Amino acid sequence: MDNAEATVREAEKGNFVGDQLHLVIYQMAFVKGDRAGMDREVAWASGKAGTEDGMLSMQSDTEAYYGQLTQARDSSRRAVDAAVRSDAKESAAIWQVNEALREAEFGNVTLARQDVAAALKLAPGRDVKLLSALALARSGETAQGKSLADELERNYPSDTVLKVYWLPTLRAALDLDANDSTKALESLEAAAPYELGEPGQFQVGTMYPVYVRGLADLAAHNGTAAAGQFQRILEHPGITVNFPTGVLAHLGLARAYALSGDTQKARTAYQDFLTRWKDADPDIPILKEAKAEYAKL
Repeated sequence: MDNAEATVREAEKGNFVGDQLHLVIYQMAFVKGDRAGMDREVAWASGKAGTEDGMLSMQSDTEAYYGQLTQARDSSRRAVDAAVRSDAKESAAIWQVNEALREAEFGNVTLARQDVAAALKLAPGRDVKLLSALALARSGETAQGKSLADELERNYPSDTVLKVYWLPTLRAALDLDANDSTKALESLEAAAPYELGEPGQFQVGTMYPVYVRGLADLAAHNGTAAAGQFQRILEHPGITVNFPTGVLAHLGLARAYALSGDTQKARTAYQDFLTRWKDADPDIPILKEAKAEYAKL
C-alpha cells in the first residue's frame, strides 16, 4: 500500500491524473477502510460523462460488500442510467449484469434473472453474455447459462482469457448447479495458473475460479480443502478489493471450518462475516442462512 500511495502521489505531481487513477485511489481507500476517501472520489466523478457511471458501479460494490443491498441497487441503477446518457450501452449492460451476479451470490435469484434479462436487452455483447451466463449458472438457470456458455465457446475460439479463465469457471458453476462437485473441480483445473489475474470484464479482480472451487469443495464435503480456497481469497484483498467474493469468502471459510469440525474457528469466521454485515439489509437470503448456521454452533 505504501508503494501504491507513493506512485499515486508521483502521478498527481506530474498531473497524470485521469479516470482510471481515480478509480484506483477509490480502491486504495476501500482497502484502508477510508470511507471519507471513497466519498471524495465519488464526489469527484459526479456529473462527469463517461466517468460517473464507473465510479457509481464501484460504489455499488462497496455497499453490497457490507450487505447494504438497497443502497447498492440504487447506485447500480444510477450507474446504468449515467452510462446510457453517455451513449455507452455496453458499459450500462456490464453494470447491470454486475448487479445480477451479486444478487445471485446473495441468494436473490429472481432479481438476478431479471437483471440478466435487462442487461442482455441493453447490449448483448460478448462480455455481457459471459457474465450473464455466470449469473444464470449461479441462480439456477442452468439451461440458459449453458446455452450462452456454448455460444461463447463456439464464437470466440481464440479468446485466451475466455478460454483459460471464464469458460472453466462457467463450466464449474454449471457443474455445481447440477450437483456434480467432482466435475466442477475438474473443470476448474484449466484456470488454476490464471486465477489471481484481473480479467478486464471487471474493475477489480474477482478470484471467481478460487471461489467456485471453494464452493465445490464444500459440496464434496472436503472442509479442509474448502478452507484453503477461501483463505486464499482473504489473503489477497488487493485483488478482490470490494467485490462480493471477498466478503463471502468469510462465510465460506466459516462453513468450511464447521464442516471440518473446528467449531471455534468456525465461530470466529462467522463472527467476521456477521460483523461486516452488522448494518446489512436483514432480508438477504444468505445472511439469514449465515445467522441460522451460527446459532447452531
